Amino acid sequence: MKKLALIFITLLFSVAMFAQEDVTKFLGIPVDGFKSEMIKKLKAKGYTEHPYKADVLVGEFNGRDVEISVVTNNNKVYRIFVQDAYTVDEYNIKIRYNKLCEQFENNKRYISLDVDGQAIPEDEDISDQMLIYNKRYEALYFQAPEKLDTMAVQTALREKILQKYTEDQLANPTPEMQEEALKATFDIAFDIYEKKSVWFIINKEGSKYRILMYYDNKYNEANGEDL
Repeated sequence: MKKLALIFITLLFSVAMFAQEDVTKFLGIPVDGFKSEMIKKLKAKGYTEHPYKADVLVGEFNGRDVEISVVTNNNKVYRIFVQDAYTVDEYNIKIRYNKLCEQFENNKRYISLDVDGQAIPEDEDISDQMLIYNKRYEALYFQAPEKLDTMAVQTALREKILQKYTEDQLANPTPEMQEEALKATFDIAFDIYEKKSVWFIINKEGSKYRILMYYDNKYNEANGEDL
C-alpha cells in the first residue's frame, strides 16, 4: 500500500480531512449552526432587515445591492441564498455573469472542474437560448479545503481499494489497479470538494434578469432522512 500511496501523493495533498469543521463559508462565516445565530452574524457585518420581506436581509455584497436569505434543514443552516436586489437587461447580465466567472476563477480560494472556464460567449443570445431551448446558465465552484489530513484520505483510499483487492495484491499493484486507485482518489476528492459548493445562475424575469447565488454546506443538506 505504501507504493500505491506514493503514486497519488500529489492528489492526496490537495484534498481535505473528513471533518465538518471545514465547511463552506460566506463572508468568513461558516454556513452552519442555527438560523438565528447566522442572521445575528450577518447583521454584525452590516446587513439589515428587509423592510417588507420577513427573514430577508439587505445590503451590499461584492459591489452589488443584494437580498440575503438563510435556508435551513432540520434547524441547521445549509445554504446562504444571495440574489441581486435589482434586475438588468440582457447585455448587462451577460457582463455581470462573465465578471463573476472571472472573479471566481482568479480567486485561489476556489476551484473549478471546468478547465475551459464557464463564461458565456460574447456572441451568444442568452434570451433565445433560455426561451427557445430552455438553456440554464449556471456556474459551479468549490471552496478549497482549509484543513489537510492526508492520512485520512489514504485510509479512505485503502478501505475502498480493499473492497476489491487483497493486501498481497496491493503490495505489487498492476497498471489496472493503479488506474482504479487513481479513480478512487478522484472520487474521494470530489466527495470532499462538493460539500463546499458555491454556484450561481441567471434568473430571467420577463425581459429582465438577475443573478442568484448559493453558498451551500452539503453536510447539512437534506438526504431523504425525513422521508
